[in-house]
Amino acid sequence: MAEETSRRSFLKTAAAVTTAASAGRVLGANDRIRIGVIGAGGRGRYLMNQLKNIGGVEFAAVCDVYDVRREQAAKQAGAPVETYLEHQRLLDRKDIDAVIVATPDHWHWQITVEACNAGKDVYVEKPMVHYPEHGQAIVKAVRQNKRVLQAGTQGRGLPQFVYIKEKYVDSGVMGKIGLARAWYTSNQGYIRTAPAGFEKKPAGLDWDRWCGPGPKVPWNPDIYFSPYKWLHYDGGMIMGIGIHVVDSAHHLLKLKNPSAAVAGGGIYHYKDGRDTPDTVSFILDYPQDVTVSFEAEVLSAPGVRTTAGVMLRGRGGTVMAERYVKDFGYEYVPNAETSKLPAEKGPGTQAGAENILKDWLECMRTRRKTICNEEEAYYSTLACFMANRAFQTRSRVVWDAKWEL
Repeated sequence: MAEETSRRSFLKTAAAVTTAASAGRVLGANDRIRIGVIGAGGRGRYLMNQLKNIGGVEFAAVCDVYDVRREQAAKQAGAPVETYLEHQRLLDRKDIDAVIVATPDHWHWQITVEACNAGKDVYVEKPMVHYPEHGQAIVKAVRQNKRVLQAGTQGRGLPQFVYIKEKYVDSGVMGKIGLARAWYTSNQGYIRTAPAGFEKKPAGLDWDRWCGPGPKVPWNPDIYFSPYKWLHYDGGMIMGIGIHVVDSAHHLLKLKNPSAAVAGGGIYHYKDGRDTPDTVSFILDYPQDVTVSFEAEVLSAPGVRTTAGVMLRGRGGTVMAERYVKDFGYEYVPNAETSKLPAEKGPGTQAGAENILKDWLECMRTRRKTICNEEEAYYSTLACFMANRAFQTRSRVVWDAKWEL
């Protein structure tokens, strides 16, 4: 009976997360949000598909440096759209309300700033930026132009994370929490290789533009198809996937900036020219007297199931939530000395962007801040920046007052 009650409670929370963004609004024929997509690779087209399923939007234009991906996205749009090589031409369109920025990560900040200055609301994939000055530029552009921004750290909308936050953290059941242990293991993106036939750059792919603000290097299909491995294009596992669960720890515990970071790890197996670790761990200390740790590896990929999540340990016991293991989405283990609540565990939902996309659409109508707005995204990303710098310099990195917003 207790397990069934817990399951009903979780499903009720899941339903609330799914429908909250659309509550109290009725979309008419003239209320559809016109969206431009910048970056039409797999992630950009995934977000298009999610928005089509949610409804209330129409796609006006797509942009990508590769003509094949432009045409794929244009076809997916479901109605005639303009296609562009240069994102500036898309941003010049006065009939576009908002843009999705799903480019390689090193382009995020520049396009986001330009989009805000062009009067567009923005959904930008994670990590929002790689460096503090770029994040500060985004925050300034959002504020000055009164834009609505959502960053793509989708854990904030996953029901199992929302559920444990409300029931065990915000309620005070967990009491003082001293440790958040985050992990993301066996991610296949970091072992991806280029498909056969791309030894020569396709004629319709503008490689110089792809490199953009990053290092200019000769055509490299391994970088194009797996930018995740590279420091200047993705930031490696610290910036690329660490941000997901570090942001979840920030969300659960209402954290802001770390006071210090240390990191370790290395390239232990994949001697393939990458310049980021295949195994890494870091520790963040916070002024709130809490430590956040993170660990990741790809040596177990692809044969071991990907798992990612956060476990909180405090005076009230332990509670965790998982992003990918659907049959084991969350678990609470009470401290028998301090907690009156019974142990509880339940299912999860597969990681996805549906709920934070709904929140973005609703916030564009209400003009309130999103659940992962520019300020929240800035501090979560800066935590990973500090860890990345600690790893690169093999030193303890402390918070610098010039990084404050």
